Amino acid sequence: MFRFAHPEYLYLLSIVPVLIGMFYYSVYKRSQRLKKIGDKQLLAQLMPEASHLRPRVKFYLLLSAIILSIFALAGPQFGTKLQKVKRSGVELMVAVDVSNSMLAQDLTPSRMQRAKQVLSRLIDQLQNDKVGLLVFAGDSYVQMPMTTDVSSAKMFLQSIHPGMVPIQGTAIGSAIRMSMGLFTPDTQAGKSIIIITDGENHEDDAVAMAKTALENGVSVHVLGVGTPQGSPIPIEGTGSFRRDKEGNVVVTKLNETMCQEIAQAGGGMYVRADNAGAAVRALSGELDKMTKTDMEEMIYSEYNEQYAVIGWIVFVLLLLEVALSERKNPLFKNIKLF
Repeated sequence: MFRFAHPEYLYLLSIVPVLIGMFYYSVYKRSQRLKKIGDKQLLAQLMPEASHLRPRVKFYLLLSAIILSIFALAGPQFGTKLQKVKRSGVELMVAVDVSNSMLAQDLTPSRMQRAKQVLSRLIDQLQNDKVGLLVFAGDSYVQMPMTTDVSSAKMFLQSIHPGMVPIQGTAIGSAIRMSMGLFTPDTQAGKSIIIITDGENHEDDAVAMAKTALENGVSVHVLGVGTPQGSPIPIEGTGSFRRDKEGNVVVTKLNETMCQEIAQAGGGMYVRADNAGAAVRALSGELDKMTKTDMEEMIYSEYNEQYAVIGWIVFVLLLLEVALSERKNPLFKNIKLF
């Protein structure tokens, strides 16, 4: 994969046609002046050391150096490199509810999109921490293992969508259990789980599992997504809503009581996603209180700088341009390189 880190510098290439035009205009004016002096063949005999090609070669060497210098300024990047990262932070596992109820639109544009907005802004605050992603509905799946590369978390976040877990339901307890197994063992760093859900837990005892997590040194926070009044669940691609067996439209509501009980049992806090900014500030404040420790990890940097190679080429071109004389050297008059 190839890219330029600063592509705006490529606009400097617009001066290249100008430089070429100026050079050939000067060549033309010089030719016109020589014609006024005398016959071209006679002048060539009077000036045996003058060269027709050498000035052009010098110009194109210099022009090539300028073009390559512009490319170097633009920051060419190619390939990947392995980089050791050392940070002082905490470990955070985020479990996102992807059950069909997250399609409800009692929050704009939907519960799922609001959850992504809050999570994206929260990840921006985690530059020195480890973070992992897990999705759950009736079952739980690891979306991204624990890593210090938080930029990858934002990339994986974009692929999260309701229905990606084949077994429907809301098993918050299962999500907490799986999250606990993803933390780094034998580390003194503070550990926390953030559950992003509408609280409609139908599968297990999430409160008991949150209590177990706290007993193992892992706090559990809950971000409630939705409203107590609730909303129908739209069927994607249609204008209709999900119905129960009797044909009634299903209305999904935020179960704040359940969310609060889970957060209390897990020694964490409960906050609603209605105000994304306030939710992020509240959760960030709780994470800042946790014990931080030094963490090292080898990560792949997506791009590797390549400007140094171009710099050496420019250096060689400039050396050649300086070493090359515009006039023929009498010592090498029988060698016709140009």
